[in-house]
Amino acid sequence: MGYTLKDVAERAGVSLTTVSRVINKRGYFSEQTEARIYAAMQALNYQPNSVARSLSGKKTKLIGVILTNTQNPFNAELLEKIEAELFERSYKVIIANSSDNPEKERAYISMLQSNQVDGLITASHNMIIDAYHDLNLPVVSLDRYFGPQIPTVSSDNFSGGQMAAQNLIAGGAKRLLVFSGEMHDINPTVDRTNGFMVASQKQGLTPVVQVLPSDATVNFRKMLMHQAITEQQPDGIMATDDATALLVLEVLRTMALRVPQDVQVIGYDGSAFVLQSFPELSTVVQPIADLAKTLVDVLIAKIEQPERSQERQYMFPVTFHRGTTTK
Repeated sequence: MGYTLKDVAERAGVSLTTVSRVINKRGYFSEQTEARIYAAMQALNYQPNSVARSLSGKKTKLIGVILTNTQNPFNAELLEKIEAELFERSYKVIIANSSDNPEKERAYISMLQSNQVDGLITASHNMIIDAYHDLNLPVVSLDRYFGPQIPTVSSDNFSGGQMAAQNLIAGGAKRLLVFSGEMHDINPTVDRTNGFMVASQKQGLTPVVQVLPSDATVNFRKMLMHQAITEQQPDGIMATDDATALLVLEVLRTMALRVPQDVQVIGYDGSAFVLQSFPELSTVVQPIADLAKTLVDVLIAKIEQPERSQERQYMFPVTFHRGTTTK
């Protein structure tokens, strides 16, 4: 069973207020009183509540992290590296998976605030900017611009899109197709797609963009892919994330289309899992370790040095991994 502050007070023979003040080191008490309280806590295996400490103005050493989908290889690796960076600084993580659901994200924001986290890292892309502006918490964003108050950390998505187009075109592709996430302004896939379009149009080509709804099932996404490939007959495809690119390869196999002879394919993200497990996939690689470290560095600086001025945007270059899905 879980013991409470009241149980500690009863076992030590003191008031609730005395236990609370001793735990939070507020006021002076005799060594005998403190020893009885700590002995009661040890006997009951009672752990002081981080929220209770926060109410007395102390840090909880907890950071909230909101992601769209922890199953995505990029998000999974990013979270792992964020957690490791925070642990090195004696912070722990509360993870929230928004599943691209604005109401779920609002609920998680409220939950994290009520749990008195010291700060928040958000890598979600729902259009609920007001919910973050209303927070009285340090916030840092990945790939999402909230305004000058909240720093943004990202890789160069526009250049990444250009890189993908240039590599497909260099391999001889002329009928280009993009499988993209939803194209609202705060989603990084917008810049990836825009970069792809600009580089293609410079070569006199006009790609077709197929948006895949974020809440679509895997089978529905594959059906949309099959339909678009049948209609457009592309010889070059970019997917704006690697998980989608791997689905594209699966669909092409079912259609008996050879990669890269008939269709070249490029993904985006380049997580360690994808590079190790599917090295054949050509992909634009984001520097995930740099992104995670910078998100943590910027947030901790905001928590521990709130008066210190900071940059509003931190952007890292991307690289290209050439596998066998391009020529």
